[in-house]
Amino acid sequence: MSNIKRVALGSQGLEVPVEGLGCMGMTGGVNGMSVYGAADEQESLATLHRALELGVNMLDTADLYGPMLNERLISKVLAGQRDKYLVATKFGFEVDDQENWTGGYNGRPEYMRKSIERSLRNLGTDYVDLYYLHRIDPNTPLEDTVGAMGRLVEEGKVRYLGLSEVSADELHRAHQVHPISALQTEYSLFDRGVEEKGTLAAARELGIGFVAYSPLGRGFLSGDIKTPDDFEPNDSRRFFPRYQGENFYKNLDLVEKLQALAQAKDVTAAQLALAWVLAQDVVVIPGTKRRKYLEQNVAAASIELTQQELQELEAIMPVGSAAGEAYPEGL
Repeated sequence: MSNIKRVALGSQGLEVPVEGLGCMGMTGGVNGMSVYGAADEQESLATLHRALELGVNMLDTADLYGPMLNERLISKVLAGQRDKYLVATKFGFEVDDQENWTGGYNGRPEYMRKSIERSLRNLGTDYVDLYYLHRIDPNTPLEDTVGAMGRLVEEGKVRYLGLSEVSADELHRAHQVHPISALQTEYSLFDRGVEEKGTLAAARELGIGFVAYSPLGRGFLSGDIKTPDDFEPNDSRRFFPRYQGENFYKNLDLVEKLQALAQAKDVTAAQLALAWVLAQDVVVIPGTKRRKYLEQNVAAASIELTQQELQELEAIMPVGSAAGEAYPEGL
């Protein structure tokens, strides 16, 4: 086991490593669209086993990923050692009985009930450690959804509750219905929206843990992507405004400055970017499907940044510096 630091996530008793593993890229994307290029099941499984050896035992998945394929992949490593892993999964993007995303959201209590039973079957377990509402359903009162999720905690099917991509006000409202342990939202040097909108501050004020997904700006901060053609043809990032046209090159310019700073510190750009997010006292879940990158990401958890280095990073990528919207319209 590595000596990766463990921290409290929220105030309800959940303890996690400061770095978890985002598993989305280990299986195809959604409805035939690849997330970050093709995946290799054997390497993905080897990465999941290696994560446990390194102390990175929090796996982050969702029914949407695949749909369903990601949870089923994870079930292969849980078999016989369920108690060694912390499993976080999500519901709320509506997935039909043919296992396709309908393009809509569903937070109705009866749909949530169906979703958790389905996820437990896919994962081959009788409980989930952390259950997130993936996105709020605009047609269902948030209080109804969270109230129903709270009943799963009473029944022992779920240990702790989380929300993903909600506003500060929504976080307050949900937390009044049932204690929320985690808020998961995109956060990186590249995307500082949670600071601008006050959601990170609201989570801290309420004693809710913060989990940063895409802490490497969907892999862009690694510096490995030099032109838009470096994305495979069906890679979903091609459709994100941030990685298109002029925005791509404006953002690449920021990454090159990050790389220069990383070189001076003798670390990779990805490691420096991860160390910055960790320095904000949050938990990160960088996604990877390869052992090599997992090991590099884990090494980032022990990088100490000086006050001066934090200021230099802040100067390179201040709040609002990324060009282009984070999501395509409709997402």
